Amino acid sequence: MVMAMAFGGQGPTSQKGHRPVLLRETIELLAAKRGGLFVDCTVGLGGHSEAILQASSDAQVLGLDRDEEALDLARERLAHYGSRFRLVHADFRELTRVLATAEVRQARGVLADLGVSSLQLDSPLRGFSFRHDAPLDMRMDVSSGETAAQLLGRLSEVDLARIIFEYGEERRARRIARWIVERRESGQEIRTTRDLASLVERAVGPDKKRRIHPATRTFQALRIAVNGELEDLDSFLAQAVDHLEPDGRLAVISFHSLEDRIVKRTLLKLSGRCQCPPRLPQCICGKASLVEILTRRPIVATDEEIEENPRARSAKLRVARKLLM
Repeated sequence: MVMAMAFGGQGPTSQKGHRPVLLRETIELLAAKRGGLFVDCTVGLGGHSEAILQASSDAQVLGLDRDEEALDLARERLAHYGSRFRLVHADFRELTRVLATAEVRQARGVLADLGVSSLQLDSPLRGFSFRHDAPLDMRMDVSSGETAAQLLGRLSEVDLARIIFEYGEERRARRIARWIVERRESGQEIRTTRDLASLVERAVGPDKKRRIHPATRTFQALRIAVNGELEDLDSFLAQAVDHLEPDGRLAVISFHSLEDRIVKRTLLKLSGRCQCPPRLPQCICGKASLVEILTRRPIVATDEEIEENPRARSAKLRVARKLLM
């Protein structure tokens, strides 16, 4: 883990056209104008962090990200905030360890903008999108872990089908997995985004009813598997609430139904909603009311925001307030 101070800043959309999603709603529900310490667990290019710092002269941000390229850009962007802004190279699920190292006991707010960033999607070299022909990498942290190409090279047909079905919600997962394995067994490795996209397109066949490219769900599934995006997400949310001060806020932005489902279920549990099967005569899940959910339904982008930033279309924001104990 690398920890560094950052010094400087630019406007919220200036960094390579970056537009942080649901920005106004997030900052308002975090109550950033109160000041205090906020932890941005997925700092990316720093758009949300900058808005927090602008909301109050007393606000401070501790920013985490597993992508070192993003950290470098955020450091440059927010340099003029000096010691009010600190950066840590870490996965958001390392929150407890990061806060202990930074000697932080409690935070006024915690923000997690989940999923792949604009920087990663737009990069022609990272392999997240089939818009560019690039090495099939997909790692958010390129300094460690297995690439998507390596994953495709070793997983069985059954495991590939499970990943594509569960993480991509792709109903033709078995057929796609079979084509991948047959290609591999013929001695032809799948090395690039174009290799994979064209293979999936041929495996699935033409379908005029599909509004997205036939490889979209397979790419999502592999990205989630490579980065372990759903692993311990519920545990992270519990950590975040534990490290909030009373009346502190937790804001989570998700971009697909699998993430949002986990966030919704975990916040309900933390709010005291019983998780036991309905037929049990009495509660045995040990429910405890730790938070109040401030968003009865997830907040989504307005038509105006979607028009300006199409990636906001699938964003969902859920926010909870830690109760006074």
